[in-house]
Amino acid sequence: MNSAIIKGMGYYVPSNVVTNDDLSKIMDTNDEWITERTGIKERRWINSKEESTSSMALEASKNAIADAKIDKAAIDFIIFATLSPDYYFPGPGVTLQKELGLDTIGALDVRNQCSGFVYALSIADQYIKTGMYENILVVGSEYHSGGLDKTTRGRGVSVIFGDGAGAAIVSKSPSADRGILSTHLHAQGEYAEELALIGPSTKRWVPEIFNGKGLEDEAIYPYMNGTFVFKHAVTRFPQVIGEALEKNGHQSTDIDLLIPHQANLRISQFVQKKMQLRDDQVFNNIQKYGNTTAASIPIALAEAKQAGKVKEGDLICLAAFGSGFTWASALIRW
Repeated sequence: MNSAIIKGMGYYVPSNVVTNDDLSKIMDTNDEWITERTGIKERRWINSKEESTSSMALEASKNAIADAKIDKAAIDFIIFATLSPDYYFPGPGVTLQKELGLDTIGALDVRNQCSGFVYALSIADQYIKTGMYENILVVGSEYHSGGLDKTTRGRGVSVIFGDGAGAAIVSKSPSADRGILSTHLHAQGEYAEELALIGPSTKRWVPEIFNGKGLEDEAIYPYMNGTFVFKHAVTRFPQVIGEALEKNGHQSTDIDLLIPHQANLRISQFVQKKMQLRDDQVFNNIQKYGNTTAASIPIALAEAKQAGKVKEGDLICLAAFGSGFTWASALIRW
């Protein structure tokens, strides 16, 4: 059976930087309040009508293709993870296919929010292992800022999220000793509405508009039970990381770099302490970009690779937890 390797990484974030001080001008908040609770200092928000979830994905994909040193025509499948598609349907995978100028290759959309990239990576891994595809483009891209409540009422959510995209080229490994060792996926749907966008749906949004009944304003914005989510995250992260390590006969001390989903710096720090990892074993960039949901892990992995923190032979662990609830991990021998 083949082994799947990440051959190239790329990312893209909008040029528009929104600091905590900027947010304090439009809502009742301040830099100290945000930093203390999330660790975030700034984020990127789209401020151009030309940018979208798909356009950011396109730029990240071009960078990943260049990093992998392959011709884009070699890509034979696309997996696109997002919670913020350009359209209600179709999904953005086909838009990305068009913009890249690719032929009639398949395009799959993944809706697993914060765990989306790891779920997508797991699917790509299976396709490569079975020999169905040779080079798969895996993307996570999010345009959050267009759907946030940027008032004091919504500050608990809106200060956290940013826009951006990350992409990976997943290919057949040239060596059995390198590649994705295993992936681990979980879900707990009983908590679906603890972190969700409930209002805009065919059940609760479209009929009300068509019938002229309207919809309560707050129902069109994301809802998060922050304390509840935090408590579950700090439990599920170590569990799913430990699952990956145990599956492959490793301990936390063997990890060269853990790249957690950038949900909240306090969660990452809690997990780091629980797993007894050094600062140099964990990569965080939420301070600069906020939570970019499905894009957060590929953006962080691309940045870490560019900074020389990911080297051939390293043991890399990716882990995510979020809406669904879903959580996942991947252990990779780079």
